[in-house]
Parts: sequence; structure tokens; C-alpha cells
Amino acid sequence: MVGHGTWNQLAGTITDDTEQALCIARSIVDRQAFDPADIAERFVAWYDSGPFDIGRMTMKSLSRLKHGDAWDEAGQQVWAQSPEGQNAGNGSVMRCPPLAIPYVDDRVQLVTVSRQSSQITHADPRCTYGCAILNLTIAGLLRDVETPLRDALDDVGADAPDELTAALEPIARGDRPASLETSGYVVHSLQTALHDGLHTNSAAEAIVTAVNRGGDTDTIGAIAGAVAGARFGASSLPERWLSAIDETAEIEDLVDQLTKDT
Repeated sequence: MVGHGTWNQLAGTITDDTEQALCIARSIVDRQAFDPADIAERFVAWYDSGPFDIGRMTMKSLSRLKHGDAWDEAGQQVWAQSPEGQNAGNGSVMRCPPLAIPYVDDRVQLVTVSRQSSQITHADPRCTYGCAILNLTIAGLLRDVETPLRDALDDVGADAPDELTAALEPIARGDRPASLETSGYVVHSLQTALHDGLHTNSAAEAIVTAVNRGGDTDTIGAIAGAVAGARFGASSLPERWLSAIDETAEIEDLVDQLTKDT
């Protein structure tokens, strides 16, 4: 929103987080269903457009997709070939929230599509279940439940990796962990973003707090913003932000279409 930062982009420029989320939303609207093969094709087309920023695992997976891997093979192969510490990035959780809208009332199916959407590029269970937990939390917020993250953790239960659920349990209790990390590691990103999204007093405060922590600012801000948006509603977002984003009108149109049957 300030402009001309790390990537020297104009104020209001969206990054890979929103660009990929738009791929998912457009696919759902156009196909009238979750179609992971179609989403994968849209990701590849976006990759071919030359984005100014793209995550390492995403880039490797999309390259494999471009050269013939199926949607459910590319991310799996990249994960299998990546060492611990480089195999569980936040590149799928940052883009998955559009799925929470059409599947808001079908939590079992929401877990399935969230995990499959991650698998396209990020097959590690910390990533696939991270997407499921985030989207279950957002769905709970959209339905005004009292304990959205607690309910999400209960839904995935013991199937989710212990490292992931252990990091999110304090957030579900309303506690603040001793430290909130801002790396690209999916567990760190979810812990920090869910803390800011659930325990601040407005959508603007959540987003500004998350972004100003530094580190992987756009992704932590994207996740916190999705949570805060579901919590406070679109009307809570500052008009000066919306007017600075060229894609605002398309996003509003996509939301209208995604919510027709919910």
C-alpha cells in the first residue's frame, strides 16, 4: 500500500498470493465446481506470464506440471525431492481461502478440496492440513461460530500433523505464544497469521499488524487478512485500500458468484 518496496511495485499491486487465489476463484466460478486439473492449468498460465515473485516449491511444481505431470503428481514429486526445512512452505495456504465460500456448509468436503488444492504444489501434510484448518476456521467465522479455530482443530483431529496442531492449540485457547515467527514455513505462517486474524480488533489492525511484523509479509498478511475479512466483513476494509487495487471490482464480482448458492 506504500509502494516501491522490495519489488519496486506500485501501491496496491497484488502479489503471488492473491494472483493464485484468483486462479482458484475463477476456476470455481467458470467450472461450477472444484476442478484441481483446471486450477493447475491456470497456475501454469500464471507462471508463464512471468510473475515478479514466486515461491521455490511453487515454481518447481508448476514447471513439472508444464512438462506433463498430472495435477496430483507434480507437488508430490517436488516434496519427495526436497529436504526437511525446504519442503513445507506457505505457498498453498496463502491462496486457498476462496474454497471456504462455496463449501462453507460442507466441512468434510471442504477438508478434501482444501488438501487437494495444496497438493498441486505443496504435498507435505503440514501444508495440506494447514489449508484444511485455515479454511475450516474461515468457514466457521462466516457462520459466526464461537470457537472457529477450536472447531477446525477438532474436525481434523489426529489426522493432522502434531507439529501443526501443537502450534495452533495456544491460538485456539486465546493465548499468545512466546514468539511469533514470520518465516515462510507453513507452521510459523499459520500460527502468526491466525493469531493476528483472530485476536485483533479490526480487519485493518489485523492486516497492518501482520504485515508490519516483517519477514514473509505478503503471505502472512494474506492469511491474516482472509481470517479478519471473514471475521469482520468486507465493509470493514478501508476504502482507500480497495480503491488502490486494480482487481477490486473483479474480486467483488467473483464473491457475488461464489456466494450465490451459500
